[in-house]
Amino acid sequence: MNSRPEYVPGFLELLTVLPEEVTNYKIAARPERRRQFEKELSSQMEVALSILTACLNVNEVREQVLEAFASWLRLRNGLPGLMLASHPLVLTALSGLTSELLSEASVNVVSELIHFTAAASSGGVGVQMPLIQVIVPQVMSLKSQLRDPSKDEEDVKAIARLFADMGDSYVELIATGSEESMLIVHALLEVASHPEFDIASMTFNFWHNLQVNLTRRDSYASLPNEATIEAERNRRLHIFRSAYESLVSLVSFRVQYPHDYQDLSHEDLKEFKHTRFAVADVLIDAASVLGGDTTLKILYVKLMEAVACCPNGEQSQWRPAEAALFCIHAISNYVSVDEAEVMPSIMALLPKLPQQPELLQTVCLTIGAYSKWLDAASSGHSILPLVIDILLSGMGTSEDSAAAAALAFRHLCDDCRRKLCGCLDGLFHVYHRAVSGEFKVSADDSLHLVEALSVVITELPPDHAKKALEALCLPVVTHLQEIINQGPEVVEKKHARDLTVHIDRFAYIFRYVNHPEAVADAIQRLWPILKAIFDLRAWDMRTMESLCRACKYAVRTSKRFMGITIGVMLEEIQGLYKQHHQPCFLYLSSEVIKIFGSDPSCSTYLKNLIEVLFKQTTCLLPNIKEFTARPDIADDCFLLASRCIRYCPQLFIPSDVFPSLVDCSLMGITVQHREASKSILGFLTDIFDLAQSPMDKQYVSIRDSVIIPRGACITRILVASLTGALPSSRLETVAYALLSLTRAYGVQALEWAKNSISLIPSTAVTDVECARFLQSLSDAALGTDINALMVPIDELSDVCRRNRTVQEIVQGALRPLELNLVPVSQ
Repeated sequence: MNSRPEYVPGFLELLTVLPEEVTNYKIAARPERRRQFEKELSSQMEVALSILTACLNVNEVREQVLEAFASWLRLRNGLPGLMLASHPLVLTALSGLTSELLSEASVNVVSELIHFTAAASSGGVGVQMPLIQVIVPQVMSLKSQLRDPSKDEEDVKAIARLFADMGDSYVELIATGSEESMLIVHALLEVASHPEFDIASMTFNFWHNLQVNLTRRDSYASLPNEATIEAERNRRLHIFRSAYESLVSLVSFRVQYPHDYQDLSHEDLKEFKHTRFAVADVLIDAASVLGGDTTLKILYVKLMEAVACCPNGEQSQWRPAEAALFCIHAISNYVSVDEAEVMPSIMALLPKLPQQPELLQTVCLTIGAYSKWLDAASSGHSILPLVIDILLSGMGTSEDSAAAAALAFRHLCDDCRRKLCGCLDGLFHVYHRAVSGEFKVSADDSLHLVEALSVVITELPPDHAKKALEALCLPVVTHLQEIINQGPEVVEKKHARDLTVHIDRFAYIFRYVNHPEAVADAIQRLWPILKAIFDLRAWDMRTMESLCRACKYAVRTSKRFMGITIGVMLEEIQGLYKQHHQPCFLYLSSEVIKIFGSDPSCSTYLKNLIEVLFKQTTCLLPNIKEFTARPDIADDCFLLASRCIRYCPQLFIPSDVFPSLVDCSLMGITVQHREASKSILGFLTDIFDLAQSPMDKQYVSIRDSVIIPRGACITRILVASLTGALPSSRLETVAYALLSLTRAYGVQALEWAKNSISLIPSTAVTDVECARFLQSLSDAALGTDINALMVPIDELSDVCRRNRTVQEIVQGALRPLELNLVPVSQ
């Protein structure tokens, strides 16, 4: 190398790349080979570092040497931890931080060193304290450069990154509140104060982790008793109080709307929203440490300063006030409901603010966020009319402010429902204006108003509630009746949205008016209208989904008060499902099964319902092609089947449709649609777990007569799903089904698994990998926790998916779409 220096850069590139290959999963290496490779590299760590140290003598490649060193540091294992504090490579990197031109490679090395000192594999900060004591002073010496105007922004970003790395890595050490650790905290406040958000936000993760460390009880688990824990917790919170108070002031201004926000591109607006959410998270962290009331007082000062800059409601200066209110809204869950120093003043201030659309939107959101405070406040009765007037202004100003006002109205009615029971006429007036289109409230947002009225009606006595429910339904009934009166031809040609906008309001009424008898009476009276829509629009999926959702909530709220209406409803959907195969008929039936499944008086028509729906569905799904074409039907069918196992096994498991539905499920396990596949696997798992319920043990013999003849096929398809027939994201669900099967059938299931694995050629999977997998199933049969068994399953999955050729070989051997494959050992 000395005689041919031109080879050194290429050699260093090779040294840099080698450790990186450990985590390069584009390489189709087996997990065992990857672990072996990492061990080989770790065992040669000292050799690699000595070569890199020798190369430091060549000035031209010093940056490249440091990049290679950073790459080896990422391995974590094999590093001579105790020697690193005085190692030439470390000292060179640290000196590169203070050179006139900041070395990017030096920053990368120091960053990796910081992570190394905190890693469990290195022994953690306790063991690595000598190295930490070398690193921290060097990084701290860079603090003054954060505000140096002559420094390039990229250099400042690199320095900020090192401070953020120190904060994240040493957070547990910093949380003790020692004098040395507070120096790092003050440096991180300096980073948080940087005008560039990208730089300031590097610290946000630290403030969150520090808050968690200060407030969670398990941080103090080593202390002997509650009194000591409380004393230490209070001591630490007091130490960090001023830091979090400063943080609130440093970040709150960043949520202010830019002057040119109306001209921002879609991407820039998205980034601005992201900034606001990120700042809101930091304020929540501060409120967790300081307490919501203290944080509110800091933000109230900001609000008053902003209002002072906005005399006589001047609209042009609305931005600072909106920013302060946004921050106050962000911490609402942390402010106590009995806060009396600041909140009354804030609520009194809101009506006086300019009616600028963005500001009004935030005002409305703030009212909604503090609805619990309004309910608890002694002055709540006098404030409520004022804030409702603001919400009415919001509903009439812009679409965004109307959406915020509708949401706030819902929160207000939900939390102040008892106070508002006496104002029902006024609330109905708002509701009628909204649903008639007088406000700028969209159809979707009008559902907030429906929910708002519904929860207030829930507080009324039964007689009053029944009349109020009729009044709430009246605008919906009127619109739907008008459409139906136009005749079948007109109804059939209507756009789905013309109907669903009204039917969705029924759904919200039935869901949130918690008066079962009143809702049951309403659904009985309304049934002719609902039946007419069922009959005339059964072909239209969107209308049927909306209508079935409304019926589902009616069933859920009314329960056994439904009386004869439930029978008529089931008869209707049973007949329509045969003709139109709408998936929503299945999920409505699923809700009925949940409520009435255990009721003996309903067993006859429920048994008939189950048989009709499942027979029809198994005919619709004869092969994987149909599962792929009708994933919603598959999803809702097997969700319904799982419900039947839980709520009416006495009707479902002994029935003729049970075996045919199991066969149908085997055909569809490998459907690529996530929800459909998940429902099928969930159904099979529920069957395998049947014996776990004492009530269901009586059905085990029937289950076994169906599952045992199909056990080998089920196992083969599940193994195929693990090894590539389904995406790797589905691995845990498939594994749980396979482990449930193994627990249910023990040695027999292990034999099925062994036969399935034996189909895979040895070119794809080694005997050792097969043995590990089978051992994990054997452990499952003995009751070992599933999480402990996932590593061998994950590894088998990785090995069989390592490249397309291997995956095709494995799937060609297992053939998951063939139900009658006879296993032949290879």
